[in-house]
Amino acid sequence: MKFFLLTLAILIGGCAASGQHLKTKSSWLYEDAYTPPDFQLTRLSPALINTLRAPANPTTIPNRALQQAVSSYQYRVGPKDVLTFTVWDHPELTIPAGEFRAPESQGHLVSADGNIFFPYIGQVSVGARTLPEIRDIVSARLSKYIQNPQLDVRVASFRSKHINVAGQVTTPGFFAITDIPMTLVEAINFAGGATETASLQNVRVSRNGENLTLNVQALFEQGDLSQNVLLQDQDIVYVPDNSVYSVHVLGSISQPGVVPMSSGRLNLAESITHSGGFDNDEADTNRVFVFRNGESGADIYWLDAGSPDAMLLATQFAMQPQDVVFVASTRLARWNRVISQILPTIQSLWQTQSLIDRIND
Repeated sequence: MKFFLLTLAILIGGCAASGQHLKTKSSWLYEDAYTPPDFQLTRLSPALINTLRAPANPTTIPNRALQQAVSSYQYRVGPKDVLTFTVWDHPELTIPAGEFRAPESQGHLVSADGNIFFPYIGQVSVGARTLPEIRDIVSARLSKYIQNPQLDVRVASFRSKHINVAGQVTTPGFFAITDIPMTLVEAINFAGGATETASLQNVRVSRNGENLTLNVQALFEQGDLSQNVLLQDQDIVYVPDNSVYSVHVLGSISQPGVVPMSSGRLNLAESITHSGGFDNDEADTNRVFVFRNGESGADIYWLDAGSPDAMLLATQFAMQPQDVVFVASTRLARWNRVISQILPTIQSLWQTQSLIDRIND
């Protein structure tokens, strides 16, 4: 980042036109015949703000696959689980529970091969079976020794399946999967919730060597239920930090640098304020620019901060991750040439960040 800022400073310094100042608020834009390729310059206006703004009342996106998975979910017993059986009218077959007893001493520990030992009937295969299936098997085999056995089976300790929640959560760690289905959102809540530095827009679920990235922030704010999934044994949930969710503020500003996007949100006015405001000696407030990495090249938005509606526009213009805010200097006369020299460096920053994102994925 220091290298990036230094490079921009050198470029901007080389672009300054000594002894030459702007003629008018509008003529500067066209006084240079050279036009850099692959960028589009758009002036901020109320109409543009309305176009870029997300819908005020977003439509909730259902997740029928998740609903079906949750409604049909049944826990399947695995090795190291502890089962308890209650056989009515036969207390000798029921292991009593105790406040100070270990879970494995309160029931039947499932062995590595998925078996338990039960009185009278011996070894019972319970691995990968549901509780109703286990109850039916034990009841059928007990019926040879007990007339019409009535029994109940429960899991005293869930120990065979777990998920791992890591990253920017309050209490990262392993969490057991139980007979209650666990979704991604519930797993984050079990881990104490996301921290202030968390990026909920890029929560990653790793399963069987594959990564699924989900926008949990959209689930909370827009009701996008498709951003939630039912977790499975050995899933790894990773909540990254919000370092990627930041903007760069450069040029004639009091404190140039990186401004983080708290909870993924930041507007143009906040970006400038968090950077100490304009440099009163150097800043040309008529030329505030936002560089954004567009699909077909760089999109550049221009704000005339000296106009009456500038503050309203700046507070309504939502920033996006890796946007670059540049405040021009009064010493910069030919802005088109400035763009041509600054833009490659900014694009290099975007490409570097994209490479880092791919490596992290």
